[in-house]
Amino acid sequence: MSWQACAALVERGDPDRFRAAMAAAVPARAILFPLYAFNVEVSRAPWLTKEPLIAEMRLQWWIDALEEIAGLGEVRRHEVTTPLAAVLDAEGARLLTAAVEARRWDVHEKGMDDGEALDAHLDATAGNLLWVAARALGAGEGEGAIRGAAHAQGLAAWLRAVPALEAAGKRPLPDGRPDAVAALARRGLDRLAGARRAGWPKAAAPAMLAAWRARPVLRRAARDPYAVIEDRLAPGGDPVALAKAALTGRL
Repeated sequence: MSWQACAALVERGDPDRFRAAMAAAVPARAILFPLYAFNVEVSRAPWLTKEPLIAEMRLQWWIDALEEIAGLGEVRRHEVTTPLAAVLDAEGARLLTAAVEARRWDVHEKGMDDGEALDAHLDATAGNLLWVAARALGAGEGEGAIRGAAHAQGLAAWLRAVPALEAAGKRPLPDGRPDAVAALARRGLDRLAGARRAGWPKAAAPAMLAAWRARPVLRRAARDPYAVIEDRLAPGGDPVALAKAALTGRL
């Protein structure tokens, strides 16, 4: 029950965040890997079964664990909850609870009704996770910029997942026409550009590395929206660029 065990889980379940965390200094990894392992566990929970009730029970297990971490009871022993409890405060637990609640979409909903619904989903999942990570690293300000970068990162991952979501019977895009997909990607790039202009605290820099693939993925989707529809949206992102971002603190 250590952050190293969490790292192994993230390496298997979320290679992009694993690379980002490994580019950070070791003290930051001890904070990031429990958070990222939590995200792996919660994001896959709805997909491990076709029974909605069982999926709900899996999500509720994490909600209950977060309530314990927030101080309402003894924290259950688990390879993720134990190291997670060491890095979360009550506010962080509350924000991650909202992220778990957002995953109910995966269980019950078929479509993303409009752009506002998609924005809210990305903010509750990618946004809350990145802001919680930044806070745990010591960032006390810059929430708007951090959430802007998280939106871009979450949107890039969402667009890459569109074919798999559609294969599962979902309608993940409010408007699947190529022009609308390109416009959605451009809006994500605008959010990322605004975040970069505003900047974020130095303490948040290791967490911000999670967005290292966002810009190349969104640029490709904006230029070639059929890549999203036809499952040709490559992950993008240069490992050299990731190393540079780790050195400079800039995406």
